[in-house]
Amino acid sequence: MRVLYVGDIMAGPGQQVVEKLLPQLRKKYQPDFVIAQAENIDESGKGPGYKEIKRMQACGVDFFSGGNHSLLGKNSHDLYGDESMPVIRPANLDSDTGKGYKIINTSQGNILVVSILGQTVGHGQPRIANPLDTIDKILSTLSEEDFAASIVNFHGDFSSEKRVFGYYLDGRVSAVIGDHWHVPTADAMILPGGTAHITDVGMCGTLHSSIGVRTELIVNRWKTGRPSRNEIEEKGPLQFNAVLVDVDESTGLARSIEHIQQIIE
Repeated sequence: MRVLYVGDIMAGPGQQVVEKLLPQLRKKYQPDFVIAQAENIDESGKGPGYKEIKRMQACGVDFFSGGNHSLLGKNSHDLYGDESMPVIRPANLDSDTGKGYKIINTSQGNILVVSILGQTVGHGQPRIANPLDTIDKILSTLSEEDFAASIVNFHGDFSSEKRVFGYYLDGRVSAVIGDHWHVPTADAMILPGGTAHITDVGMCGTLHSSIGVRTELIVNRWKTGRPSRNEIEEKGPLQFNAVLVDVDESTGLARSIEHIQQIIE
């Protein structure tokens, strides 16, 4: 089973580059299932809504993972409250809205997708349960016969957390894919026990920006110490980042992981 995981889709520019490149990447790599990080997909950069999800489905995304901004969009609670929608929010987020994991049927077998928040992520977050305890509870309630592949998304700030979480699950899931930084790391690998891992897959959005936001606003905030509202950078080249994971359905472990980056004007 070939799974393509697309990094954080950052607002309008992120939607544009995914819409432009994903159809041709699906033809080239022939993934059986495509997952995308949707926590920043709204035009404001916070939380998904029905419109954004349907637009990305139309260009080839099958399922959407979550992060610390998942429930902050103006339409996010309605979206996550609709169990028919192919979205999850972090499983260890203190919320009664939506699900933290789902099992989806594909032509190559069932696939488990889980989102987990690191314990250090963003500011002013609600209570976050221990990531290790959370994933243990989820896996303990499931049988390996329930799915042929398992993709765990770890959304956090600390590289140490992301890395340790990968090793903690090594040999137990197909892949542990980190995101949230919006900056790709050069460490995609198969861990000793057979789990594919990357610390951060990167984002989809404007290349010359502060993780999708106008850089001059961040510089001014940094120099003056005065708070300001983020504004999405709309100009310049666009970047697309993803990883392709090939899973052996007979073992549920990964054969390979490849980082994919494309930049378009």
